[in-house]
Amino acid sequence: MRDDDWFEALVQAHASAVHRYLARRAAPSDVADLTADVLVTAWRRREDVPEGAELPWLYRTAGYILANHRRKMRPVPVERVPDEVDDADPAALAVRDEQLREVLAALSPRDRRILLLHAWEGLGGAELADVLGISRGGADAALSRARARLREVWSDREAASGPGAVTQKR
Repeated sequence: MRDDDWFEALVQAHASAVHRYLARRAAPSDVADLTADVLVTAWRRREDVPEGAELPWLYRTAGYILANHRRKMRPVPVERVPDEVDDADPAALAVRDEQLREVLAALSPRDRRILLLHAWEGLGGAELADVLGISRGGADAALSRARARLREVWSDREAASGPGAVTQKR
């Protein structure tokens, strides 16, 4: 039976990784609550968390919680928009990331997810397979195919002369 000590060790080992995962995908104001939701789910379903594959299970759970959160999102009324100005210049960030966003947007959602789990979360092999719910060989093959499609889209983009050349989902 998994007890408080097990959960405390889980939180100590993986809460930061789950927080970073969600910070890359959700509004900053939602990240702490979403992280807490993932950890609450881990506590409630502690007997379902696979031994030795806790982090992939948490990432998969975070993906479900984030998807549910996005379905429930409502527009923020203007009177609740913060008055503080963010120091980061959105125009500079947009220019810097435009090429990467265009190339990633041209990939299928599955390829994009696989590449981001590998690049951002550092998952490979068995952990990637656990998050995707497929075999290790299937995960390795999916990552290889996603990388090949990324190279192809990037090459197509470089060969094209104008902006917006990358528009087709593969």
